[in-house]
Amino acid sequence: MLIHPDKSCLLVVDIQEKMAPVIHQAEQTVANCEWLIDIANRLNVPVLATEQYPQGLGVTLSGIRQRIKPENIIEKIHFSAMSDATPNRVINAGKYNQVVLVGMESHVCVLQTALELKQQAREVYVVEDCVSSRSPADKAAALARFRQCGIYVVSREMVAFEWMRRAGTDSFREISKNYLR
Repeated sequence: MLIHPDKSCLLVVDIQEKMAPVIHQAEQTVANCEWLIDIANRLNVPVLATEQYPQGLGVTLSGIRQRIKPENIIEKIHFSAMSDATPNRVINAGKYNQVVLVGMESHVCVLQTALELKQQAREVYVVEDCVSSRSPADKAAALARFRQCGIYVVSREMVAFEWMRRAGTDSFREISKNYLR
């Protein structure tokens, strides 16, 4: 299944101030997420984000936050975004058949969100180089479980090239020049 820019959204899960410092390879994961958010924005793919209990875990990191429309950053209390009424409503209102997931933690909030999206009959794509956990072993276990459950594990470049669909366009030239070299 190819990821279509007009049928998908990018969902950024819980990349927050108090969470990021304890995440394995957080700096690289955040940079990869920023890269993919920039591509999504240039291709007009909707970008949504969740914040898990921001009173305790802080808000979305500023580098991520500045790339997302404020109204698209949604607070939640359940680990799965789809178990909370507001994010579930927003995602369902957008009628996104395909959801591309990035964020923290791979084995908790990203996993539970992915599983519930899959239960809602959506195509779910987890971007391996844009997710992490406190422990590399937890990330590895989550990636294995995604695959066992029929959730696609992809790379950020796979997503970008599938959204672009072809070379020779203005958007391809801009993205190639600024992000792929």
